[in-house]
Amino acid sequence: MRERAPAGTSPTAATDDDRAAPAVDRAVDHGVDRHGFWVRTLRLWDGFFVAMLAVYTVAVAVGPPTGPRQVVALALVGVLAVAYVTLGRAGAVRGDPRLTDAYLVALVVLVVAQVALGGIGTVLLFLAYSHVWFFSRRRVTGVVWSVVLTGGITVAAAARVRADGAEVVEIAADFGVALAFAIVLGLWITHVAEQSEERASLLEELRAAQDELASTHHAAGVLAERARLAGEIHDTLAQGFTSVVMLAQAADAELERGRVAQARTRLGHIEDVARDNLAEARALVAAFAPPGLEDGGLGAALVRLADRFTAETGVRVRVDDATDGVVGREQEVVLLRAAQESLANVRRHARASTVTLRLARTGDDVVLEVADDGRGLAAGTPEGTGLRGMRARADAAGGTLDVSGAPGGGTRVRLRVPSPATDAAASPLRPDPPPDQAATRPADQPADPSQEQP
Repeated sequence: MRERAPAGTSPTAATDDDRAAPAVDRAVDHGVDRHGFWVRTLRLWDGFFVAMLAVYTVAVAVGPPTGPRQVVALALVGVLAVAYVTLGRAGAVRGDPRLTDAYLVALVVLVVAQVALGGIGTVLLFLAYSHVWFFSRRRVTGVVWSVVLTGGITVAAAARVRADGAEVVEIAADFGVALAFAIVLGLWITHVAEQSEERASLLEELRAAQDELASTHHAAGVLAERARLAGEIHDTLAQGFTSVVMLAQAADAELERGRVAQARTRLGHIEDVARDNLAEARALVAAFAPPGLEDGGLGAALVRLADRFTAETGVRVRVDDATDGVVGREQEVVLLRAAQESLANVRRHARASTVTLRLARTGDDVVLEVADDGRGLAAGTPEGTGLRGMRARADAAGGTLDVSGAPGGGTRVRLRVPSPATDAAASPLRPDPPPDQAATRPADQPADPSQEQP
């Protein structure tokens, strides 16, 4: 097995000798999955070893040499099997180079002994050369062990036949050809194994990156969904509950003054708001569009919103829709939520008497402008949850949000979002409509503003 790269070193930063490390040793470095891959490879080597040893054992048992040499040859086969299991294979699985080096020593000695005994001992060279290259830690080590093995069997073969000078040269030449073939084949197989290992490493890294990316996308999706739900709840249910509380307080005040009819009117408004909130809650659960957009589109929804706001607070609300009804559904949701939040801020902070909702088209954009004649925003007033939510919705829709002072006093919220409908004619913002054309309702009880920031 080849020596591993230093701890913390990436595979691409390792030296050439380090990259030539044996399969199982590298598997220990790179995780359980690759370790399993190389263990399966080792099982193939187990099968090859058992098959070769079985063939050789049968050949020795039925052929020459007979007598004591046959017994010794069979005994050496048993020793080789034990050495492979206890040294070679164990060292490969554990990543222990001392065991694998000990196995290579035993392998060379036992194969040389088999060749010295005669018969077909040279058949074991197929097994010996392959194991030399599998268990060597470096290419150079594989070449050295191949040379040592070839030299040993050359001496053993020459000594067995008592060869003279010419015969020794002939034997050496024959085994030299085998050595050259073994080295070339070993280097080529090592190169192929390295490429296979590198591909396995890249595939594992790719799978890990895909898993990490999927996990990141899942986490981002969870956070985005939480933020979306938080914004929806703030813009719908929370605003509705605020209306319920303020209407209940107003109804209580009417009862204290003995104005039963007005108190009943407030209770009716409370019931309407509660029903609307229930519809919004069901829409959120079912992931439907806001209920207010289901009947007549954005313009009609703004009129209904204005009528209810006027009825609840006594603040006069005018609606001017110059879009001809050509607005995409996603843009309608963003604009409706912005109008709801803007009116909620007017209710809590503005102390206004009149609010104007203008909806118009400028080029390919749809613009919603909410202007009131209230006390306006004090300098340095921080943005609250509502305005931050509106700005986030505008950004998500590719639009912009601007909050500034209105001409003549008050506050103006201007939301611009791109519209998918590009064939509609551009319409500039029109002036306020005459009072008799506005969607209004008499004010019978102004709401008390709270100190909460927008």
